Amino acid sequence: MTTSAAGLYERGVELANRGRYAQAQRALASAQQAAAEARDIELLARIAGTTAYVLARLGDVDAGERLCLDALAREGLSPAAVAQLQGQLGALALERGLLDEAASWLTKSIRGLAGEPVREANMRMNRSLVDMQRGHLADAMADLERAEAAYRDAGLVAEANQAVHNRGYTWMLAGDLVTALNMMQSVREPLDEESDLWAAINELDHAEVLREAGLVTEAERTLANVSVALGRHHAPRERATADYQLARSLLSHDPVRSATVAGASARRFRRLGSHGWAVRAEAIRLRAQLAVGRIDRAGVPIRPPGRLPSRQQVEGIVDELGARGFSPEADALRMTAAIARLGREADSAIPRLRVSERTPLEVALLVYEARAARAAAHGREAQARGQAARGLRVLERTQRATGSLDLQGSSAMRGSGLITAGLISAVRSRRHDLVFEWSERARLMNQQIVAVRPPPDPAMAADLAELRVLRSAEPDGDWLASPRAVVLRHRARERQWSGTHAGELRSRASLEEVRAALAPGEALVSYVFDGRGLVALAITPARTELVDLDWRAISAALSGIRADLDVSASVTSGPMARVVRASLEGRLSALSRLLISPLDTPLADAERIILTAPGVLSALPWTMLPAIAQRPLTVASSASGWMRERQEPFARPASSAFAVGPRVARGDEEVTIAASAWASASVLQDRAASVDAVTALASRVQVLHIAAHGRHALDNPLFSGLELTDGALFGYDIDLMESVPETVVLSSCEVGRSAVRWGEEAIGMARIWLHGGARCVIAAPVVVADDVACELLGAMHEGLAAGVAPAVALAGAAERTGIVSPFQAHGVGF
Repeated sequence: MTTSAAGLYERGVELANRGRYAQAQRALASAQQAAAEARDIELLARIAGTTAYVLARLGDVDAGERLCLDALAREGLSPAAVAQLQGQLGALALERGLLDEAASWLTKSIRGLAGEPVREANMRMNRSLVDMQRGHLADAMADLERAEAAYRDAGLVAEANQAVHNRGYTWMLAGDLVTALNMMQSVREPLDEESDLWAAINELDHAEVLREAGLVTEAERTLANVSVALGRHHAPRERATADYQLARSLLSHDPVRSATVAGASARRFRRLGSHGWAVRAEAIRLRAQLAVGRIDRAGVPIRPPGRLPSRQQVEGIVDELGARGFSPEADALRMTAAIARLGREADSAIPRLRVSERTPLEVALLVYEARAARAAAHGREAQARGQAARGLRVLERTQRATGSLDLQGSSAMRGSGLITAGLISAVRSRRHDLVFEWSERARLMNQQIVAVRPPPDPAMAADLAELRVLRSAEPDGDWLASPRAVVLRHRARERQWSGTHAGELRSRASLEEVRAALAPGEALVSYVFDGRGLVALAITPARTELVDLDWRAISAALSGIRADLDVSASVTSGPMARVVRASLEGRLSALSRLLISPLDTPLADAERIILTAPGVLSALPWTMLPAIAQRPLTVASSASGWMRERQEPFARPASSAFAVGPRVARGDEEVTIAASAWASASVLQDRAASVDAVTALASRVQVLHIAAHGRHALDNPLFSGLELTDGALFGYDIDLMESVPETVVLSSCEVGRSAVRWGEEAIGMARIWLHGGARCVIAAPVVVADDVACELLGAMHEGLAAGVAPAVALAGAAERTGIVSPFQAHGVGF
């Protein structure tokens, strides 16, 4: 009978490890009955411990705890059995969020199991989770490394892989997202094969990495899907965790939904008996309600959801968090409440917290933001900017490990509160040098590291080729959501993150340095949005001028510009064309009057214009605004970048190449006209215009022109693509080129468009080429009619072939043809 009981117990353990908790509970109940009949108190103790774990996963932590305490009270248990039950009590304390109690039980258990390495390893895995939540990451890593070694010695591959996965999660908490993703991905497939539940849990952890990397839209979609999947698998504890992580992500840009999701998560945790986790979720709900003075991903000020929580509510949750060992989360709530109070009460005090290297990044940034808000409330503007700058320097240090555009972009999300505080103070000062300094800080948050081009990666190329096939099979659907596409997408991102290394650190230019770099007849206009309003700083060699703009009117005019441009490009004849054109011209005239006319005085003598614009203006076709339509214009990512890159003037290009994708109405005609301007040019058409051929050709020429249908992937900008014969040339493909042309012309709809994430941060296909090393990209942010692209860009090559700078060549072609289009130069246009 004892053998039968042991077999039933092993079956229950196996089912529990695979996440099949209901089946495991039945097997363990049978094992308990058989062991009781055999009077095997040792086995009964082990069964009680595992059953307690299963009960906790099914939502009854109290029953699990009673079972362990009853078993522990039995006489005659061996030290190992006692240690096993102590470890299970530690795991249950962790479920409740009692971290110190959990650590104490688990440490006792590890000592008692010193002679049983696998069971000891199980307890080390649990203790590592406690240390992760306490912020003791070195201790967590040490436990995981020892657990992995024990599992591998015992031949337990799945358990060893789980230890590796958890080490990756620890690296994420430490801020090393590249190592985190590499480690998680190295064991992803074998763990997913263990069970559907484990696959969902692994996806939950992976979504956290995406969120920390700033890929919030994708992370939130994943978390929402995982929550539903975990509900189907009857895993209430894990589902509550997925909702908690979703609420944390939404906190940065959608506090209304964050508060709702956090409230649901807290209720689930309470029903499970996980009161510590319920308090953590409640803290997120309160922080969402306190979201004041921030801007969302479109640059619009956030309105807090409902009434602000009272001081008593906040202090009650802060005390509970502290008592349970969640000190960083208590500090984050305290600082968020202080910032919100300062928005209403200038004399409100802020908690005195010292920032050190051990302070979690989120807390450190909130401390500096609160200090800045306190200083600003008392009129100490210089001190406010100084505190915001100190916080941003802490953030900048975390950027320096990678050259990946994705990972650098996450800094704009994290630093939005500090950037907003600095910009508001700078604009309020009316000092030109300060407005310029802070506008450049904002723009350089995701451009500060020069990327070192990664080495050739055949595996990356193979994955992208397979993704092209998947996209071709479902061109109009959500092709990136298919299971195989998800695997390939994750792998491509992992390779790009880890393969793109950081080079030199870019420095910010001063206002005087930029003025000195401007040639006679040039003007630079920096549009600055501080979350409340829009100003323009106009800079010429002779003067600077700061102009307030009517943001409310500008915002209203912007609301329909994209639709008008799309319809205008599609409806080019018939009576409707005149109506559509009139509507578009009226909106463009209004925007020109609101954005350009207030700058008439400083721009009066400007023959060439450099623009830097925030994310809220990222899709604007500047070349179509009547006041500046005939002048050479370039849209620069930052004034500092423009100044640095333009130090070497454009020379007459020695080589050019052209490629035409399928189904472009006048594509062949366009490149034939354009190529005829050159003494010699390479042209890829029909089957010859493959991704590999274009990639190889791009590495050998100074000017590359691609006429192809394009699609902007809003949620995954690096999967924006240009349709070639064998599929899409993705943003990721640019990293596979040995070198990048100096000038890139993208005769395609939308690939000049940016996906605005937070405030100043934007990323699009044009930005990806510039990040890869191109000096100038000619592209349009909206749909363009084939006739316009054919005639205008064909004429532009007359200037390019003669050595005229790209923006000047484009303006000259527009003047000769009389065509007004959304094509514009990005980067260094002259």
